[in-house]
Amino acid sequence: MLRIAICDDSQDARLSLRGALEQALDRQSRQGSIYEFSSGEGLLRWLEKHTGELDLVFLDMEMGELDGMETAKQLRQSYGDLQLVFVTAYADRVFEGYSVSALAYIMKPPKPRQLDEVLGRCLELLHRDSGSFFVCRSGEVSYRVQLKDILYFHSDRRQLTCVARNRSYTFYGKLDDIQGQLGEGFVRIHQRYLVNSAAVDKMSGSEVSIGEVTLPVSRSCQHSAMLALTRASLEDRPWRKD
Repeated sequence: MLRIAICDDSQDARLSLRGALEQALDRQSRQGSIYEFSSGEGLLRWLEKHTGELDLVFLDMEMGELDGMETAKQLRQSYGDLQLVFVTAYADRVFEGYSVSALAYIMKPPKPRQLDEVLGRCLELLHRDSGSFFVCRSGEVSYRVQLKDILYFHSDRRQLTCVARNRSYTFYGKLDDIQGQLGEGFVRIHQRYLVNSAAVDKMSGSEVSIGEVTLPVSRSCQHSAMLALTRASLEDRPWRKD
């Protein structure tokens, strides 16, 4: 399912694009959730609490204090994996989108063929990059988290918490399943903890440090964790053993 945002200070323009997108999703027999924002500031504030809940953003170039280009720059800084599409009534700004790696630049009102192409390209990129992020589902909400941003997973019975750099995500599952899904880059250090080896700063006896957080290493996992983290030391950001 595609999670799409429309950011435009014109309510009529938002409603028009929403209707066109709903028709495009129907033509492709795809499901989608569409969110509306009347300003770039509002979109950025919402994302602070909803990181990982969007795939695609349609940005009006001409908005209030924070126009579409400035909004796109801030989105790129904090949410680099978002796909961005500029929507405008002025053709003279078409080349500006390249500076933020925009997926597309379409004129108002958007044509059905253009929206079909944009949605298709977005889905292709999501499929291509699926190995670089983890998807967790909590109720009806799906979160897409970049693997490089994940610090560790914590298990409390059937409830799992994915602790990332910007926020945490809680969902139901089994730590064994997550470990099998993510592979050797994530190391089991305890019955309740699975860590991203690239995020580990050091391992000292029965503990590992990830930033200011210290996590326990169980006796049964010490040997395998040491071997796995030693392999990780060959990567760009090695950990330390005290």
